[in-house]
Amino acid sequence: MFGKRIDLFKLLGFQVRMDPSWIIIAVLVAWSLSTGLFPFQYEGLSTRTYWIMGIVGALGLFLSIIVHEFAHSLVARKYGMPMKGITLFIFGGMAEMSNEPPSPKAEFMMAAVGPVSSIFIAGVFYAMYAAGASAGMSRPVNGVVHYLAFINALLAAFNVIPAFPLDGGRVLRSILWAIKGNLRWATRISSWIGSSFGILLIILGIFTFFGGNFIGGMWWFLIGMFLHSAAKMSYQQLLTRRALEGESVRRFMKTDPVTVSPDMTVERLVEDYVYVFHHKMYPVVSDDDRLKGCVTTRQIKEVPRDQWKQKRVGEIKISCSEDNTISPDTDAIEALSLMNRTATSRLMVTEGDRLAGVVSLKDMLKFLSLRVELEA
Repeated sequence: MFGKRIDLFKLLGFQVRMDPSWIIIAVLVAWSLSTGLFPFQYEGLSTRTYWIMGIVGALGLFLSIIVHEFAHSLVARKYGMPMKGITLFIFGGMAEMSNEPPSPKAEFMMAAVGPVSSIFIAGVFYAMYAAGASAGMSRPVNGVVHYLAFINALLAAFNVIPAFPLDGGRVLRSILWAIKGNLRWATRISSWIGSSFGILLIILGIFTFFGGNFIGGMWWFLIGMFLHSAAKMSYQQLLTRRALEGESVRRFMKTDPVTVSPDMTVERLVEDYVYVFHHKMYPVVSDDDRLKGCVTTRQIKEVPRDQWKQKRVGEIKISCSEDNTISPDTDAIEALSLMNRTATSRLMVTEGDRLAGVVSLKDMLKFLSLRVELEA
């Protein structure tokens, strides 16, 4: 789901990251609050005050989402589910699980704690708002606190809707799973409901937009689009995990990959390798068979065309790192996740400083397609 992420901080053993797309939502929330909600509810304040209220409100929402996702993560840890961390993205936050919950009970408890935490946060902010109103707190401050109480209550109510992958949809999946004992069937049903609910929100957004409420229509439309695609993706991810379950990279890697020398010119690399084998990445191996790194079409494009005859592969290669190398015993799902995160379709498989092979997305997807088709 995610590309390059920005590490923010680490708390209670969980790494909190931000997808660059979250910047979009932060700007939209601040803009919506400062130009729409707050001027409507609190007339007579300056434009500067409205923008400060909007920015603080967006930051409060940001912290509320983190607390919500931390609640999920802590319960998941209690039930033995390995959590990779928490990522904030364009439509909120997500606690990243490396696998499906081990039992219906574990999923139920992990999902249910989300809305409960949001209700608790809403209660805290409403108590602060009531106390502030009694004490004569300034309108801008109390206005932001009141908004945070309202938005957390709204988040709790929205999340209990039984539409996967919302928390309510996960609760529904856990119940269906417990009834029939079939996680795949339960995921298919709850994902279908989530996808259908997303379509309803898209339709609602269109009607709201043409009804004159531009901001409200935009939000309903975007949320509906996200739910529709996320529900379908969740079911596909389950099929992928089940199909690749227990498989290691060793099964898919090619042990005789095409390699290039660091002394080769860029021109020869392009003419004799890129245009012949059509790969976007080539391992760079020295004469003593040691892996020196890799070269991709991205590096080639950075070299001016008139320098291809002089530039050597060794000058433009990138070193081996966790982003382009993987162990042959690594789980295939982890390899797919790494490819998705780094936006690459090939990884070098290494044993020490030696190249054991290359694993490609194409080969893994071929296996996945055949297995899903045969075992559906």
